[in-house]
Amino acid sequence: MRPPETISLTLGKRVLFLTKDAELIRRQLAGELDLRMEDLAVGDLLDDINTDAMTPAWVCFDHDPAEIAKNAYAGLIVDGARVVPERALMDGNFEVIVSGLRKGVGSSRETAAQCEKWSGIRIVIAASFAPIHARNNVNLGTLMGDHAMLARLQRGESVALREFYQDYDPITQLVVRHGGLFPFAKALAAGDVALPASETPARPLTMAEKVLSAHLVEGAGAAVKPGDAVVVKVDAGYSHEFTTAQVHTFLAAEYGADYAIANPRKFAVFEDHLIYAGEVARLTPFLDKIQTLRDLQNEFQAHTSCLSYAARDGVSPGICHQVAREVFIEPGEFVQATDSHTCMGGGSNALAWGVGATEYANLVHSGFTIVEVPESIRFELTGSLPEGCTAKDVMLHILATFAKREDTLKRVMEFGGPGLATLDMDERATLANMATECSARTAVIEADEQTFAWIAARRGSDVAVADLAAKAVAPDAGAHYDGGVHTIDLGAIRPMVAHPGDPDRGIPSDPTNGALVEEIGAVAIDIAYGGSCTAGKRTDLDLYAQVMTEAAAAGLHVAEGVRFLIQFGSEDVESYAREMGYLDVFEKTGVQIIAPGCGACIGCGPGVSDAAAQVSVSAINRNFKGRSGPGRLYLASPLTVAASAVCGHIAAFAPGMFREPATSGE
Repeated sequence: MRPPETISLTLGKRVLFLTKDAELIRRQLAGELDLRMEDLAVGDLLDDINTDAMTPAWVCFDHDPAEIAKNAYAGLIVDGARVVPERALMDGNFEVIVSGLRKGVGSSRETAAQCEKWSGIRIVIAASFAPIHARNNVNLGTLMGDHAMLARLQRGESVALREFYQDYDPITQLVVRHGGLFPFAKALAAGDVALPASETPARPLTMAEKVLSAHLVEGAGAAVKPGDAVVVKVDAGYSHEFTTAQVHTFLAAEYGADYAIANPRKFAVFEDHLIYAGEVARLTPFLDKIQTLRDLQNEFQAHTSCLSYAARDGVSPGICHQVAREVFIEPGEFVQATDSHTCMGGGSNALAWGVGATEYANLVHSGFTIVEVPESIRFELTGSLPEGCTAKDVMLHILATFAKREDTLKRVMEFGGPGLATLDMDERATLANMATECSARTAVIEADEQTFAWIAARRGSDVAVADLAAKAVAPDAGAHYDGGVHTIDLGAIRPMVAHPGDPDRGIPSDPTNGALVEEIGAVAIDIAYGGSCTAGKRTDLDLYAQVMTEAAAAGLHVAEGVRFLIQFGSEDVESYAREMGYLDVFEKTGVQIIAPGCGACIGCGPGVSDAAAQVSVSAINRNFKGRSGPGRLYLASPLTVAASAVCGHIAAFAPGMFREPATSGE
């Protein structure tokens, strides 16, 4: 349904303010209190509400609108209790919901936007929005505004619809005016919408701009600039069992049971995210729903004949992002998938980012999608990392500095410079993977001979190095970066550990002795986890093995009372670890090995905490409250995770450290 040209609050409907004071939220939900914007300062409102808080993983086991709405904000927990009880949002007669900065950070899960939409929310107010979450709102037809607009609405004023979309690109404005992506797409197909013509003159282009320019449906190769609205072809994409059911359901609802997708040989489904959910006791009640998701994904794959990376005999071929870079992502491509860590494809010089189920359904049906050309920020890497440091430490440093002050927000993070050559392809993939933690649109890493050789080695005779090099993109001299160009001296990086709650809460170790700064100290741990798309690659296994080999040589093993789990990112990584003899080292030192797939990173596999008192140190990408169990979770590099497992407390790794008696895990 198209929204009216003027927007007013509905008589009798309510506004919910998500305040930092949880009691105020509870009183509003109970009907005891109605607040006005003039009663509050923006600083009183919750910042960084992540998508895990809006719809934690177990809520995503449902694909039905009513069930998702029923458990809106189930992950917003204070003092061990839900702030928003079951059905509270949908039964509270609310039409507006209000928060602070960076609404919707984290996962790309569209259920986070759906839980509000399907609870009756039609206007979302925040100081800023994470890019994927904002796009999901647009696609669903939910209006987004700021606090000043809400103050006007609460005073009884009407606000013109154009004020809600005037800062968007011209095509997104059309989507808003039509009431969402599907209504707009149908109008476009019927010839009822004329797309605005690009008038951008020739200009030097960033890597992201070059990819989008080459993929224009009309006028391929024409110049583009940030803010331009363009329709672009999609080279490849994928979904997984957390998301495919909704894609299938939405397509059948919009285009009929006999719908088809544009190019099934370029799109895939993966069974990776929920493969080990049955090993987590608290997920036992949801196993039937999880099986329904698997069944619907299999139905989608059979219906569309898309590529299948289903589990065989209960074993996943690997995490979608890792397998995709091994198997089909190539330089210069434009890739879309239903997961925020799709950006990992940027390590292969592709432009890749996550989208919600609605947007993905639309693009697999048509073969193209609508994009607002994003701004870029460039990082010039110099020098080389000291021993004991990894690309994960680089990203935790960027998060604690550039991302925290929103330099990376909604921008493409471009990496280049002479220091890039010192990082192998797996480390470059880590840089790209964690762009979404920076609330960036994505990341793109410059390509070189190492890029082409790595990809060609995995594709055999199907791909030639020369062909890969011809597809690669590099920035033009004079390309403009709205976020600036920033030099990072890799030699100055120190091992980083991020406090529980947010990846941007990182602090470095003390360079004088390698011990972590006093702010963290020797935090005793219960769980050490190495795995996920971020840290389950070949190089990550090298790092875990390096630490455990040194520990074994010193007669040490995983500390008593600590569980150290390592999970492979793919079958290829597992085979590599076996060939290198790492499995013997891990067995000797007490490491628990897990077959390929996702797991603890999304709270759906071995390695999750069981109680709030437990402490984990993990090499995953996010440490939002409750994401990997109820305990406290610190983020660190593979080296730090492995060293901590041996020491029994959080400790940065330094070669030779296990010759010191004080570090013994005995």
